[in-house]
Amino acid sequence: MTLREVANITQAQIISGQELLDTEVISACGSDMMSDVLAHVKNQSVLVTGLINPQVVRTALMMDMKCICFVRGKIPDEKVIEIASENNIVIMATNITMFEACGKLFSRGLRGGD
Repeated sequence: MTLREVANITQAQIISGQELLDTEVISACGSDMMSDVLAHVKNQSVLVTGLINPQVVRTALMMDMKCICFVRGKIPDEKVIEIASENNIVIMATNITMFEACGKLFSRGLRGGD
C-alpha cells in the first residue's frame, strides 16, 4: 500500500511530504504513548496518533517510520511539520478516531508488523 492510499483510506489531509506519497508501506501502529512505541514497535512504517508534539516526530524518526497520521482532527504546529519535513516523514491528519483509522487500514491489508 502507498502512503497516498493510506491518506485516501483514512480520509486524511496531507500536511507535508506530498512528494513522498508513492512510498510503499506494509505495516502501522496506533498509540498515544511514545514510550510504548519505542518499547514495543518494530518494523512499522506508519504511526497513527493523537499526540501533536515534536516528540512524536522524534520517535517516528528513531523507529524509521515513513508517515505520521494524526487523528481526531488534530493539526500539528509548524515546529512539528518542520522536523518531519527535514527528515522525509509524511504528515497527514484525519478527523476520524484512532480506532477507526487503524481498523480501516487493517481491513485494507496494512498489518501491525512482527
